[in-house]
Formats: sequence, structure tokens, C-alpha cells
Amino acid sequence: MNQTAASKIYVSRRETARPADPLLSVIVPVFNEEDVIGHFLDATQPILEKTGLAYEYVFIDDGSRDSTADYLSEKLKNGLPGRLLGLSRNFGKEAALSAGLEAVRGDIAVIMDADLQDPPELILQMLDGWRAGYDVIYGLRVDRSSDTVLKRSTANMFYKLFNKLANIDMPANAGDYRLIDRTVIDALLRLPERNRFMKGLFAWVGFPAMAIPYERPARKAGDGKFNYWKLWNFALDGLTGFTTLPLRVWFYGGAAISFGAFAYAIYLTVRTSLFGADLPGYASLMVALLFFSGVQLLSIGMIGEYIARLFNEAKQRPVYILQDVIESEKQEEAETGKETHAG
Repeated sequence: MNQTAASKIYVSRRETARPADPLLSVIVPVFNEEDVIGHFLDATQPILEKTGLAYEYVFIDDGSRDSTADYLSEKLKNGLPGRLLGLSRNFGKEAALSAGLEAVRGDIAVIMDADLQDPPELILQMLDGWRAGYDVIYGLRVDRSSDTVLKRSTANMFYKLFNKLANIDMPANAGDYRLIDRTVIDALLRLPERNRFMKGLFAWVGFPAMAIPYERPARKAGDGKFNYWKLWNFALDGLTGFTTLPLRVWFYGGAAISFGAFAYAIYLTVRTSLFGADLPGYASLMVALLFFSGVQLLSIGMIGEYIARLFNEAKQRPVYILQDVIESEKQEEAETGKETHAG
């Protein structure tokens, strides 16, 4: 296990303050997962039972168009602990995770995908790390051979670029699979932005963290929901959400080009004064014109990316819209019993 630098006093104080019987919430965003959701439950339930803790599932249906919601509704009706949050349409995984964080009732929460690329067995090791005083225990993917070469190489490039540009340290090859303490959940719920890059937000809030290396398997069934265009936009959201360095690059780039143009103007003036004027070439003029036009368009486009995000934040639309919540039959009976007893 890899541990981030954290003062031992904070970790030791947390270790002694951990509740003996916490409620464990499992946050699972789903989108058209009918081929794999049954395998997911078959794999995770024995592990959760093995923990000896009370647990609940929090499924977030991000606008599925297949039988995923029907299957989970039937399971909840038959006693599966937890609830299903039905979003009004597909808002994206980041919004679904935000909905799940707001809905959890547990003292700790595990965030994982339904495709079983996040090995459920790690939950037991994550709990050990939590009991040792760490607030964030995340899975670190050391083997991504199940991904394509292009996806692995572009992911590595993104992590390196992000950590160089942003003012936070986001662990490379750490996905959303992690266990987080209630203090981390509460901190994340205080962040109001609409353009949400959850991996960056997990890193931004901080707290003592521990990494558990694991080999990433292939999907159990079904197809992945991310294509390269979505991944590109996802990376762009991450970079623009945590650094303004691209804007500074264009500022310094523009200053350097202006200085070069001024120096070249002085050179032309001196040369013309000494040797007379000659006829400039059409090719060199067109190259210079097209180059500087491209630089201007790129700089305007970069500024536009930040303005678009300001526009989205200014509208203050909700991150997601919840259309329905389906509770477990046991959960509804327990809450009804509490209300009757209180009355």
C-alpha cells in the first residue's frame, strides 16, 4: 500500500475515533448496464456480507434506455438494501456521482463502476486502511493491459500534463474507485461548481489518503460508455477546471511574438536604410499571415473555453435532475417502523 504524506498525528487521532460499526454505502452509477449488473451484484454482495457491516447500495440510473432500472427495482423489491436514483435524462457520470454523494447515508462510502473492472475484493483492504485512520483509500491501476495502447498512452499523457499545470497532485492511474470517509463526502458536497471533474475534486479536498495497487481486468460484460471524443472533452474539463495556465501561455506567447515582430521591424528598417528596399516574396508573406491568424484563433478559442465555463456557472442550473427514488422494501419498512415508534 502506498501512503500520501500526512501528519501522523491526524491519522492516529482518526484511527482512535473510528466507529466500530459504520454504515457502508456503495455508490454505483449505471447507464445501460443490463448485461453486467447481475454479475456485479453476484460479485459484490458476498464481499459486503464478509465485512460484517450494515451496508446499502446507492444506484444512480443516468438515463438508461435498457432494462437496468427494471432489474434493480425488482432486486430492491426483493430486499436488496439501498435505493435507486432515477435521473430525468443522461447527465453524465460526473453528475451521477454527485447525485450519489448527496444521497448516501453511510459513515463511509465506496465508489465503484458496475462493469467489475473495479475488483470488489479491494473493499476489505480499503476498510483496513480506513480503520488505520486514512480518510481516502483509492485503487491505483498498475496494469491496464485490458485497455487499448492508444487509451493507455493518452491517459498517461493527460495525468502528466494535469499534474504539471494544476496546483494539486492527482495520482496517475487512479480512477473513481475509492473508499471515502463521511468527512470527505461532506467536503465534496460543499463544492458548488457545475462543471465537475470528480477525480480532480477528490484530489483538491485533500485529507489523508492511501493507495492500493491492483491490476485492472477487462469488462465482465457489455460495452464501455466512453469514446475518444468524450474522453477528450473530459480531459479538457479537467484541465480548464483546475488551472488557468493555458491563458497565461497565450499571454506570454503573444508577448514573445510581439517582441519578435518589433525586433524584425527594426531589422527591416536598418536593412532598408543601408541597402535600399527589395520586393518581398509572396510566399513568406502568406506564411506569416496564416501563422499569426492561426495563433489568434487558437488564443480566442482558449479564452472561449473559459468563458463558456463561466457562462455555465452563471446560469446556476442544477448538476442533475432527479425524477424518482426507488427504495428497498426493507428500508421503507424500517423507516416506517421508526416513524410509528416515534409517534
